[in-house]
Amino acid sequence: MNLASNLEKSAFFFPEKPAVCENDQTTTYRQLNEKSNRIATALIKMGVKPGDFIGLLAPNSMDWIAFYFGVLKAGAVAITYSSMLRGEELPLLVGHSKPKIIFTYDEKLDDLLRLKDSIGLEKIISPRGDLSLTRLIEMGSPYFKPIECDRGDTAAILYTGGTTGTPKGAMLTHEGINFSSLSIAYFERNTENDRALCFMPFNHVFGQIHIMNATIMTGGCLEILPSFDPEKTLELMAAGRITKFFAVPTVYVRLLGVNGLSEKLGKLRYCFSAAASLPREIVKQWKERTGIKICESYGMTEGMPVTYNHYYPDWHVVGSVGQPIHAVEVQIRDTAGNLLEQGQEGEICFRGPIVMKGYLNNSEGNRTAFWEGGWLRSGDIGLFDEDGYLYIVDRLKDMVITGGENVYPREVEEVLYVRSEIQECAVVGLPDKEWGERVTAFIIPKPGQTVVAEELKQFLKSRLSPFKVPKEYILVEEMPKSPAGKILKRELRKQYLEKKPD
Repeated sequence: MNLASNLEKSAFFFPEKPAVCENDQTTTYRQLNEKSNRIATALIKMGVKPGDFIGLLAPNSMDWIAFYFGVLKAGAVAITYSSMLRGEELPLLVGHSKPKIIFTYDEKLDDLLRLKDSIGLEKIISPRGDLSLTRLIEMGSPYFKPIECDRGDTAAILYTGGTTGTPKGAMLTHEGINFSSLSIAYFERNTENDRALCFMPFNHVFGQIHIMNATIMTGGCLEILPSFDPEKTLELMAAGRITKFFAVPTVYVRLLGVNGLSEKLGKLRYCFSAAASLPREIVKQWKERTGIKICESYGMTEGMPVTYNHYYPDWHVVGSVGQPIHAVEVQIRDTAGNLLEQGQEGEICFRGPIVMKGYLNNSEGNRTAFWEGGWLRSGDIGLFDEDGYLYIVDRLKDMVITGGENVYPREVEEVLYVRSEIQECAVVGLPDKEWGERVTAFIIPKPGQTVVAEELKQFLKSRLSPFKVPKEYILVEEMPKSPAGKILKRELRKQYLEKKPD
């Protein structure tokens, strides 16, 4: 088995169909496959062997995709780093995994040169590095068959969000990514005529597996943007070049502010949200404005997808992330690992072919990540309803304990999003001498709208238990976010406390 066989098959069946469109330049499946073959054979000439670690530290591009599949075809392991790594993050992660060769761009060259000898980095592939990608491609052959790997061999290593302490590099197998891609293609009814917009970073599980791998598997076209650009996104849609749209909640919030939105969607047939929980009110407003549901599933870097919500449209349940996919088991457990009954809130645990092998060089992380029997602990709080639909309550680490009561921020945020004057919000706990933590709402108002704290408080009191109602309402212009667009609540809390006078 080799994950790169999916590219081979699409190139065989759809050689002249567009595989990637970047800056209005189209690469066909035949061209992409031949380019990845050249990269694979060139890497082998340079001494790369099956199982060797090869890094990718670059923004999204057609070249990134070709290099990724070239690494896999050579039987090596693709370690995908965020191109946004800064300061101590880069030596921490690259030093942790120690790739033999790394594909990057010149902005990162000086940082990598300082690390080169200490981590055993042999070659840097970049325009000013040891070898340019153009020269590497010239060294290779367009004809090559992927090296056979064991289904349990590591195909790629993706780092989870944290960049402090001991890094967590999730080791994902050829079988795992292949099963994930197949499940996504099945539930989203992918075809070779689909055109998927991707501005999510390829180092992230959403961009790399959910969008890129699932699209390549089914012979569709990837429309690539370096980041979310509202004008360019709507321009591509209006031109009929997008059938599938993937984004995070903050993007849908922004697009809802566009006048005449429904007339600008072109051939769009499918919308999907991931990386953070999507408020029900946003789903409702989007459906009313566009006539299209925003679909969700549940998963994480360590295993995805776990559930899906919409294969049968009439059974789409707003607010739920759906039912477990084929071959994946899901349980709700308490903090001691005991199984809880239907309707009870607890930690979501799951197992199946999608689950990672473990974390790279992190025995303590592996010890705490699993219950006995291969059950992965998600760190998310959820519950099942009587029909087997899973609901995400919140992240375990985001829970606020105020006056001895547990408050899940997502519940409060869902109510806040009902208010027409609120564009974006995040609820966190801030230190409080009396309550331990006080529930606090950070709010970005909609343009031209005024937020009155007392009005919000009275509104929330009519819908929530008193202890869940925020005691403080802080207006901000923006919120810290990850490259995937997720609001970083810990960073938000830290920024506020650092700025607040004693």
